[in-house]
Amino acid sequence: MFDFQFPYFRTPEINAIIKNGAKAIGEEDFILKEINEFRMSAKRRDMLMGQEYYCGRHDILKRKRTAIGPGGKQMEIENLPNNHIVDNQYKKLVTQKVNYILGKPLTFDGDNREYINEVKKILGRDFMKVMRNVCEDSLNCGIGWLYVYYDDEGALKFRRFRPWEIVPGWADEDHRALDYVIRVYERVEYRGKKREIRQCVEVFDRVYIKRYIVDRGRLVPDGNKWKTPYFYMRRGQGSFGRVPVIPFKYNDKEIPLIKAVKSLQDGLNLIVSNFLNAMEEDPRNTILVLKNYDGENLGEFRKNLASYGAVKVRTIDGAQGGVDTLSINVNAENYKALIEIFKKGIIENGMGYDAKDDRLSGNPNQMNIQSMYSDIDIDANGIETEYHCSFEEILWFICLHLNNMGIGSFENEDVNVIFNRDILINEGEAIDNCIKSMNILSRETIVAQHPWTEDVDGELERLDREKKTEKTDEDTEEGKSDE
Repeated sequence: MFDFQFPYFRTPEINAIIKNGAKAIGEEDFILKEINEFRMSAKRRDMLMGQEYYCGRHDILKRKRTAIGPGGKQMEIENLPNNHIVDNQYKKLVTQKVNYILGKPLTFDGDNREYINEVKKILGRDFMKVMRNVCEDSLNCGIGWLYVYYDDEGALKFRRFRPWEIVPGWADEDHRALDYVIRVYERVEYRGKKREIRQCVEVFDRVYIKRYIVDRGRLVPDGNKWKTPYFYMRRGQGSFGRVPVIPFKYNDKEIPLIKAVKSLQDGLNLIVSNFLNAMEEDPRNTILVLKNYDGENLGEFRKNLASYGAVKVRTIDGAQGGVDTLSINVNAENYKALIEIFKKGIIENGMGYDAKDDRLSGNPNQMNIQSMYSDIDIDANGIETEYHCSFEEILWFICLHLNNMGIGSFENEDVNVIFNRDILINEGEAIDNCIKSMNILSRETIVAQHPWTEDVDGELERLDREKKTEKTDEDTEEGKSDE
């Protein structure tokens, strides 16, 4: 019988083992197997590649100048200009998308104002900071992870997990539900003055967190805290009933953004680096043609030329000696054209926008602005679709928390999570449209669409207070006139 201590381990892989009657393996062996497979997977390599490129560590930094040497083999040449220029358009693209989707605070809308206020308290500024990091992860790695937990004061909190440390145990082929999550990370410990790096493993299921230390290739329970509940209640240990780790996907296939633009980013770095290399090819390190020259070997000749900038040439048998150069004229326009092609390709394939677009010159109308944002809008629509599913999970945990705290039961209440995209608009045109919509649309709709509005409810309350004040002033003036 194939049996796990994990009561909810029912992944397709395990079911296949059960069906085929394979020899049972222990829980620790299964965890190590999952970890090793994930570490060797192409998916994790893509995650690390996206993170490396975002941090500016591109392949161009490893580039070497080579030539064909003896025997036709490639060999490195160290005396040629070898610049490693990183023009990090990929990081700009990621930052652009994160700020476009989460540059402004989220808006929560629903019929039950008490519930909405509680949601706003929990998903405040701290949550938005964590959420921006998770969104960045989902772009760089294809998926980001948010951990739900209770802090020491009993407040519901959220923490980001690094994607390349997470091994998910999906319950279905569409990757919509989780049976468990394995987290592998390193922890620094000190034994006296000796610094050691421990490899730690945490396993999250629907009931417990299990903690292990990797010791000589085997999992060892991490002391007395190796198996703990997620929280404690007055009546004992508490569990969420779900795995409290929520995925945030960039797309349904979990493909990182770097896969769409890496070759273009590498091409851009190469062109810029080659341009600088060509500009540094001065007469002291370009190709020289020596006529009627003898003396020291070519290495010494190059050294003297680099040191003094001159070379002696003598005439033999009346023939004129000399030094000629073979140089290539650098056409900057060719490089400029290629650089523009690569930059435009990164924007188009990465579905971003060009803030220096010609359509923004002069006095752009809203149609031109929307046309410029069309690609990033399409991509943002897909991201929001995935994120809405994740926010349903977050709201489920919030409802459970509010119920546990005795604040109220809000299971059947709907909340609309609105992503306020940070889009450039023509404010004058937008305000003019708001004025023209009066007596056609509700005041709340008009206030929400006004470009200066940050808090719709707060703005409506201020309008009501101003009207009451004006009414009071009018009544006072009428009373004085009657006297």
